[in-house]
Amino acid sequence: MTATLAPVRTSAPEATPRTAAVARPAAATYPSFASYVRARQPVLLRTARSLTSNPCDAEDLLQTALAKTYVAWDRIEDHRALDGYVRRALLNTRTSQWRKRKIDEFVCDELPEHRETPTGDPAEQQALHDAMWRAITKLPARQRAMVVLRYYEDLSEAQTAQVLGVSIGTVKSAVSRALGKLREDPELRHTA
Repeated sequence: MTATLAPVRTSAPEATPRTAAVARPAAATYPSFASYVRARQPVLLRTARSLTSNPCDAEDLLQTALAKTYVAWDRIEDHRALDGYVRRALLNTRTSQWRKRKIDEFVCDELPEHRETPTGDPAEQQALHDAMWRAITKLPARQRAMVVLRYYEDLSEAQTAQVLGVSIGTVKSAVSRALGKLREDPELRHTA
């Protein structure tokens, strides 16, 4: 008994006009969707950020809304209204997340007390700030520059040395002398 092999088709069958309109590949790609996302992503991300308090959650929210838009891309008739469609998807997705969130409540015998940190009088804080600046302006220019770079600009000793073109040891000794002068300033002693 001999087996007959069926001929192997090397090309896709001819599609009739009716089946060509209905058939689409399983993993369709839409170049217009990709260009839309590239062009409108910053604006849509701002919208998503206005709906959430966390920037990472906003990115996830936008990604979910864009995935929903991608699925419905070929059903959207008016592509001029895409922003509205995506915004509605953002809002609906955020509402669904809000409804599904789980709130944990724990019963306890006593309510925890909030410990407030003492903030002090704003007028006194401003007076101290002004006295500090007056004391800093009394320092020699080089020490003043080093103090400002170290403590107001929050640069490291190495970064301060690099900016001013001096050695790290010079920064350490000059800042130490400047802080000593600031500690001895009578106006700061009186304010503190």
